[in-house]
Amino acid sequence: MLQGECNCGTVRFEIDGDPGGIYVCHCSICRRATGANGIAVLVVPKKRLRWLQGQEAIAQWSKPGADWHTWFCRHCGARVPGENDANTLFVPAGTISVGGEGLRVRHHLFVGSKAGWEVIGDDGAERHREGLRSPPPGASAPAGT
Repeated sequence: MLQGECNCGTVRFEIDGDPGGIYVCHCSICRRATGANGIAVLVVPKKRLRWLQGQEAIAQWSKPGADWHTWFCRHCGARVPGENDANTLFVPAGTISVGGEGLRVRHHLFVGSKAGWEVIGDDGAERHREGLRSPPPGASAPAGT
């Protein structure tokens, strides 16, 4: 079981089961939203995350005209788990405070959009020029796409 929290501890949650690894998104939206090289997240089914406290302190911001949203603690501004789609949540990996020792990066997404100054090391994770279903850099797209 994993446990996580925002920076001030107001929002707390736990995740049952193995989340399967970390996805690092390097797209320009995630870079601007974090002020960093992107964001590292776990993607978990909604039914496996349980809020322990502070759900009322969560605020949401949506990019105008886009299908992109972020959730954060109203008190400290830290990003917290948010809705990925109707069935899954994304959980910022940096919010995990208990049980995350075995987590590893499994996928780098939107590496074609990474910052020019960023060098992605050889961590063994798969790299995708765009989303998870895109071919790795240097590979051609499958026929018919």
